[in-house]
Amino acid sequence: MKYSVPLIYSFILLLSMVFFHPRVNAANEQWQALLKDYNKHLQNKLKSKGIPAGALSIVNGPDNTYVKGFGVTKLKNGQRVNEYTRFRLASVSKTFAGALTAKLVGQGKFSLDDPVSKFIPEFANTSYKDNLKVFHLLSHSSGLVPNAYDNLIESRMNYPDIVAKLLSVQPICQPGQCYGYQNVMFSLIDEVIISSTQMSYSRWLNEFIFSPLQMKNASVGYQSMVADGNYAHPHVRGRKKWHTAKLKKNYYKVIPAAGVNASASDMAIWLKAQLGYYPSVLSKDELVRQTRPYTQTKKELRRRVWKKHLKEAYYGLGWRVYNYDNETIYYHSGWVQGYRSDLVVIPHMNIGFSLVLNAETGLINELTTDFINRVLAYKQAQLTPKL
Repeated sequence: MKYSVPLIYSFILLLSMVFFHPRVNAANEQWQALLKDYNKHLQNKLKSKGIPAGALSIVNGPDNTYVKGFGVTKLKNGQRVNEYTRFRLASVSKTFAGALTAKLVGQGKFSLDDPVSKFIPEFANTSYKDNLKVFHLLSHSSGLVPNAYDNLIESRMNYPDIVAKLLSVQPICQPGQCYGYQNVMFSLIDEVIISSTQMSYSRWLNEFIFSPLQMKNASVGYQSMVADGNYAHPHVRGRKKWHTAKLKKNYYKVIPAAGVNASASDMAIWLKAQLGYYPSVLSKDELVRQTRPYTQTKKELRRRVWKKHLKEAYYGLGWRVYNYDNETIYYHSGWVQGYRSDLVVIPHMNIGFSLVLNAETGLINELTTDFINRVLAYKQAQLTPKL
């Protein structure tokens, strides 16, 4: 007996509806249950610790997005936080620097292997000479002692004067041979970009990252942060309670390292860009380039809340690269006065997570770890055959 082509197609469609759709629906139900449970857990934790506000962004693929603001912008006379409320990202800003650098390298503006002295001639007269490469800046492998001159960022000294002092510091190892987390040295990528493109880092970020991604609340710098009242004020702990603090300008001196502001809505878009859903802005090659594991970071393996899970830890270009329970994750955290932030991308699962709090609290470590563990358990449930 012969069957017509339309009849065969109809039969295949029927089979897919019978066997595939229930699985899709079951997976979606499990995901929605995960979001509901985590959201409840998060709110209970924030309430128990008296945290003023938070911004949560979770994405699962291109269409499943969860964005929510919690709490108030400040304790006294603050307004309710929504998905468009701006928070300081602190060192999560480094992920934008890594992505933009990977993009400009892909366009041939400069090479990661170019000596820094090519763009900042003053380095040619130091012990670095031509040994310090562009990738050393963004992978924290310049050879300097960790956090060199961060204390001056917190002083009244301007950034060019801090860099001038940095030129006189003797490295503790050759570039590429040891890891030392930096903010001042990292932010020299701004000078590299200006020298090679005649356009500032901030302008590149605004015109070629924020604008095409339609990150409408994202910005750089102090003035953009306080442009209107919908921003989360910083909070510090004192005498067993939280106090609203003055928003300080100091770490805005190092824009690539710590100068980005963004909302929960913006961060959901940023997570999708990192998962490859905006290839016209960040291509697959550029995403791979930024997360190449340049520098081993053994200290991370001893992190209290993660040491049972981490098997390998590296730093790429503005991104940490981890083997977490045999799953590759890209991660960064941030901390400036009054704010904490965490960003997680799990590429093989197409899942991303961002949490920003307007309080200096270690609770964020627990909340992020809990989310990762829940997601990995969710993945295992999807892989386990149903009897």
